[in-house]
Amino acid sequence: MLAKLKKLDWITLLILMLFMVVSTLIIYSATIDNQQFGPQRLYYDNVRNYILGFVVLICAALIDYRWVAKFSILFYGLGIILLIAVFFFGSEINGAKGWFKLPMGLSFQPAELMKLLLILMVAKMLSRSDGEKLSTVRDVLPIGVIVLIPFVIVLMQPDLGNAIIYLVIMLGMLWIGNIKYSHVLIGLAIIIAGVILAINLYTNFHDEIKQILSNYGKGHWVARIDTFLDPDKADPNASYQLRKSMTAIGSGRFSGDGFLKGNSVHNNYIPYVYSDAIFVAIAEEFGFLGSSIILLIYFLLLYRMIIASIHSSTFLGSYIIIGIVSMFVFQIFQNIGMLLGIMPITGITLPFISYGGTSLLMNMMALGIVMSVQIHRDKEDPFALT
Repeated sequence: MLAKLKKLDWITLLILMLFMVVSTLIIYSATIDNQQFGPQRLYYDNVRNYILGFVVLICAALIDYRWVAKFSILFYGLGIILLIAVFFFGSEINGAKGWFKLPMGLSFQPAELMKLLLILMVAKMLSRSDGEKLSTVRDVLPIGVIVLIPFVIVLMQPDLGNAIIYLVIMLGMLWIGNIKYSHVLIGLAIIIAGVILAINLYTNFHDEIKQILSNYGKGHWVARIDTFLDPDKADPNASYQLRKSMTAIGSGRFSGDGFLKGNSVHNNYIPYVYSDAIFVAIAEEFGFLGSSIILLIYFLLLYRMIIASIHSSTFLGSYIIIGIVSMFVFQIFQNIGMLLGIMPITGITLPFISYGGTSLLMNMMALGIVMSVQIHRDKEDPFALT
C-alpha cells in the first residue's frame, strides 16, 4: 500500500487542495451576509465534504480499476435501480425529484453516481475492440442503448443538466474509441438536422409546446429556452438570474471588486450563488484576472488527466480517463457558459468549487479512478488469462 501511495499524482492533489481553499472562501463570501438566499455555515460543510472526498479519492486510487471495470455491468444495473427508486423514495429539491435524504442532514443524488458508472460501462464495452474501428451493430448501437436508458430516466426527474452530460460522455468516448468517420458525419448530419427542426418547431409552435410541457410539470424548460434564445423577450422572472449574473460578472471588470464586498450584486440578488452560480461570485470579487486563473488551474488539471490517459497501459484505462475528462470539460463550459448567456441555464455545478456533497464526492472518486490507472499501469493485468 505504501508503494501505491508514493505513486499518487501529488500535483493533482495540490490542485485539489487549492480548489478546496478557493471553494470554501467563495462559499463563505456567498453565504455569510446572504439572508435571502444563502444558508449559513455551508463553508464548514464544504470542508467536511472535501476531507471525506480526499478519503474517497485515495481509496479509489488504491483499488485496481480493472477489478472495478470487471463488474461494471453490475454497478450499471445498481445505478439504474437507484435512478428508478428515487421516484418512489426520493425527495424533491428545486422542482426535481432526484435526491435521497440521508441522516445528519445529508443527501445523495443517484444521477451524479450514474455518470461514473456509465463511464465504466462504456469503457468496458469499448475496450473489447482493442483500438480497432468500432462496429455499428457490435459497439455503437449497444453503447447508445446503454446511455439512452439513464438519459430518459434522469430526464423524467426532470434533470436536463445531468441527462445531457450522459450524452457528452458517450460522444467523447466514442470519438476516442476510434469510431468510423462515416459514423461521425452521419451523427453530425442528424444533430444539425435535429437542431434546425427543433428550432423551427419551437418558433412556430411555441405556445403549444409550452402548454404540452406544462401539462407534464416541465413548463420551466420553455422559460429557460426563451431566456437562452432571446433574453430580452423572455419572461422577466425566468431571465432574472441571467440578467443579474451578467451584471455581477461585468461589475468585476479586470481585477474585481474585492473579497467580501458588502454591497455585492451576487449576495443581494442572485439565488443559489454558492452552488450553480458560484462563478458569478468569483468574477465579481476577483474579476477577469481571478476568473482566468481559475480556468488556468482547470486546464492544468485536465492536462494531467490527458497525460495519464496517454501513458495508460490499457485501452480500458485510457477510455475511462477520457470519459471523465469529457464530463469535466462539459460541466465547466456549461456552468460558466450559462452565466454568460451563451448556454442554456441548467442545474450543473462548477466542478470542485460549487457547493454540493454528492457532486464533490463523485468528482473526487473520478479523480481517484484516474490515479488508479496511473498507479496500476505497470501492474500485471489480473484478468489477462480470463
